[in-house]
This record gives sequence, C-alpha cells and structure tokens, in this order.
Amino acid sequence: MRVTTPETRSTTLHPPVSGSTSPAARLVVLLVAVAGVLGLVMGSGAASAAPARVVFTQSFIDGCGMPPVKVRMWVKAGNYKTVIALDGLRATNDVSGWEHNTRIQDMANSGVNVVEPVGGLASFYSDWNAPSNFNNQPYRYRWSCAINQRLIPFLDSKRLAVGPAGKYAIMGISMGGNSAMIIGANNPRISHMFSMSGYLNLSAPGMREAIRIALLDAGIQAGVGPFNSDSMWGPPTSVRWLDNDPFVQIGKMRGKKVRVASGSGIPGPYPTDPLGFIQGAPLEALSLAQSRAFQVQALVNNVQITSDFPAVGLHAWGYWRDMVWRAKDQGWFRD
Repeated sequence: MRVTTPETRSTTLHPPVSGSTSPAARLVVLLVAVAGVLGLVMGSGAASAAPARVVFTQSFIDGCGMPPVKVRMWVKAGNYKTVIALDGLRATNDVSGWEHNTRIQDMANSGVNVVEPVGGLASFYSDWNAPSNFNNQPYRYRWSCAINQRLIPFLDSKRLAVGPAGKYAIMGISMGGNSAMIIGANNPRISHMFSMSGYLNLSAPGMREAIRIALLDAGIQAGVGPFNSDSMWGPPTSVRWLDNDPFVQIGKMRGKKVRVASGSGIPGPYPTDPLGFIQGAPLEALSLAQSRAFQVQALVNNVQITSDFPAVGLHAWGYWRDMVWRAKDQGWFRD
C-alpha cells in the first residue's frame, strides 16, 4: 500500500468547500483524516522497532607498561552474559586464535557477548617478575593488570556486566585455561571460569620443567626468541608458582561457577596430520588427567563445578569450539 505524506492527505481527504456539505459529512471526513494520521504514526513506530543486531568494535586499552592491548568485541543488546576469551600459548598479535580458528563470535547472536584481548604469546596472562632476559624482551608482561585493572573497568564503562549478578565470565584454552582459573579466582567481578584443555596442577611432578620448555619453544617458533620462565614467576621453588596454580588456589573459587573440559587424546571428527596427532594426543591426555584431578579437588573443597570430558578429542581448535557451544547450549553461562 502506498504511503503518502500528511501534506498529500490533506489535499485529498478534505472535501472541497461547498455550502452544500453537511456537518455530518464533514465529521466523517475529519475522522478518516485523524485515523490516517494515527495509522502513519503507528506504522512509523513499528518500523523503528528493528530487532537488535550484533555490533563489532575494536578498541585499545592501556597495557600497564606493555604496549596498548587490542580488544575485539561482539556485543548484542539484551544478551545475558559477557565472556572474556583467552588465547593459547602461541597467541598472535593480529587477532585472537579464537577468531583465527573458530566462529566463537557467533555466540553473540544467541545470548553471550564475546570479548577477545589480543596477544599474550607465552605469557600465561600473568604479571611477570621481569622482562624475559633470554630474548631481550623490551617490556615486562603485565597481563593480569591489563585484564583486571584495565579491561574489566573498560567493559564496565560499556555496560557489559550483564545478568542479575552484574559479573563476567572468563574462559581459555591450554595456557589460557590455567590463566582463566587464576584470574577468575582472584577477581570478584568474575563469576564464571572455564578451562578447556588447561593445565590445572602446576605442582605435579615435571610440570614446571614442561612449562619451561614450552615457553622456550613458543618464543622460538614465533621468531622472537625463547622466553625464560624464571622471568615469569621466578625459579621453580618460588611461591609465585603456587600463586598461579589453580589446584592450590581452589579455595578462592567457592561461590563461583567453574567448568573444566578436555578431550581424551583419541582423534575425533576433525582431520589432523601425523604431526598434529603426535603433538596433540599426549598434550590432551595430560590435560585430561589434570582436569579430572582438579574436578575432584573442587568437589572436596565445595566448589561448584561442571565438566565436559568427551570420548574423543585432541589438543586442537575444533574440539575447543565444540566445548564452548556445549557449555552455552547447556546454560552454563547463565547466572
């Protein structure tokens, strides 16, 4: 139906002035005109009530002495939770591994805003003791400061602390799984913590030596030189290793929603080459053992925990994507 302007209607709906027009006829014409105007106004109101859509933004926040941290966000009005998604050991500075390898940002279209801080190669998203001296790192990692003291206030300013509790969720894979637990345990603004294929018992035999080797390798592969784990938390005897061990810090997680997930180390539906299997199978088997031990530790300490241990899965992005969507579909992100 063609919509005309009020000016056009005034010329077509008003009768010509004539002495023969009765008062009743003029009243009918007036009522028709009023109804037309009301219909136009109501129609305009209905057209303006468009459904909410996902909005993408990219910002930079202060890095607490590091270079500014890039933050990429997918947000939709009316969503019930906002999750901070942490990357793995080999994080890059262009976009998060979540964006490189999955479409996790699509969760914003079904209830959960997604926030990705970019970077953090071999950092454990922690405040380091000093710059890494093996590769002449020009600054000290201050990721705990950047997330707790810069990112979360920034999200508050955008009014993204949604849900009845007005708090955030945090999740991560591998290195980021450990970090999500530690950051969430120590920040009262975080109510949900989710580790996927994380290493949650750094005090277990051989773990500190394994992390030392992993940091050396990650830096070399990235072309920036090896990272020194002594620069991170000090020598293996330092108390800072305990401060960053989720298994030891379990008591701080009471009153929060905790979730752990890990595959079995057996290949599943996602294709992998022989090298991916050789590397991914033992990493995932170790994560599964630590995640199960952590689950028992949580239950003993009255920590609310759920788990996702599928029968198959390697240390790879396809399985992590599925873990997140299962958590979302099961309502875990809701308060």
